[in-house]
Amino acid sequence: MSNTLKAALWMIGAILSFSSMAIAGRAVAFELDTFEIMMYRSFVGVIVVITVTFLAGTQNQITRRSLGLHLTRNAAHFAGQNLWFYALTLIPLAQVFALEFTSPLWVIVLSPLVLGERLTRMRLLAALIGFIGILIVARPGATPINAGLVTAALSAIGFAFSIMLTKRLTRTETITCILFYLTTMQAVFGIVFAGWDMDIALPSAHSVPWLILIGFAGLIAHFCLTSALTLAPATVVVPIDFARLPAIAVVGMLFYAEPLDIYVLIGAVLIFGGNYINILSELPSPNRKS
Repeated sequence: MSNTLKAALWMIGAILSFSSMAIAGRAVAFELDTFEIMMYRSFVGVIVVITVTFLAGTQNQITRRSLGLHLTRNAAHFAGQNLWFYALTLIPLAQVFALEFTSPLWVIVLSPLVLGERLTRMRLLAALIGFIGILIVARPGATPINAGLVTAALSAIGFAFSIMLTKRLTRTETITCILFYLTTMQAVFGIVFAGWDMDIALPSAHSVPWLILIGFAGLIAHFCLTSALTLAPATVVVPIDFARLPAIAVVGMLFYAEPLDIYVLIGAVLIFGGNYINILSELPSPNRKS
């Protein structure tokens, strides 16, 4: 099996995890603000990562050589994730995900500068086809500009930088090291920002299971994403995540009575088409000599 196909399989796990996190995020948003959600999510993550690290005996993989890069990566992700959770409470799920998925355009444009990756014609074509599908689903202009649209769009920029910096970290750091700093640094960020007004809400019995799900889903999603990035370039991995859009649109229809119309179906076809072209272009040709 080629590394590109392995990366695609890891991204399926990320898609399922991110979708679960969106559902859980909506379930707790009625009593916790986004900083509190991120704080409790990170607490769960710290416990899980430290436990698994010591059970696996991989604590020696946690180094301090890339602290500055970890800090920058986690600050970008913390900002993007908070904006994303906030947008979930204001606009339909499919619209949040559609605007979030402008992040591949930022990755494609910036990865040659940040990561030194080549911008091939096929990668650009695949991303553009997928983005056209997203525009068909989101239909900019059909909905008045509001805080939900703005925060969802801004979250994409934070996620794009997070993805690119994660890719840089995979060159020198293990997944254990990346996830350790992901959870611990963002736990500190959460405490600082949730407690700035000296009023941190405690979760109710109803919210605790959802917070645990958010914590586990977030970790699994990042483990899958980081694993995929170790196998394939960011410009290959990120467009695969486009498949999350039609999946979450169906979830919105079934659980939140959010309409699923022909535009979502047309956009989904283009998104899958772009992903298929991208994966095919990265597969080794049977006629290509090694």
